[in-house]
Amino acid sequence: MRQHVPVSFDLDVLAIDAAASGDAVRAMVKRCSSGEHPEGELDERIVGFYESLRARYPDLPPYRDDSPWMSMPLDVGIDHVSMNMSFGQRSTPAIELILNLAARYGLTIYDPQSDEVTRPHR
Repeated sequence: MRQHVPVSFDLDVLAIDAAASGDAVRAMVKRCSSGEHPEGELDERIVGFYESLRARYPDLPPYRDDSPWMSMPLDVGIDHVSMNMSFGQRSTPAIELILNLAARYGLTIYDPQSDEVTRPHR
């Protein structure tokens, strides 16, 4: 019997109130993944996060050899960035960068594989 070995995983970075419930975070991710993106002004925290992230790991050509992305370009809305990442060594430094940038910009991270919500420090 073959064991299931993951080859990719998802992370969502959200501009949502740090006090929002886990249910509110999951509802926002569900809305974003359904393609129902709200219209309006870009959240400057998302803009800063995305620009800083793609300065290191571009999601448009030319791609770097160490790119952690399994799907490009990244899914970006006015209030979120959703990422499908490779599982393995290439993703480790990207995850560290994502955690640091999310903290810097006051953004919430949602890991749908573990249903874990990482909130910015208040």
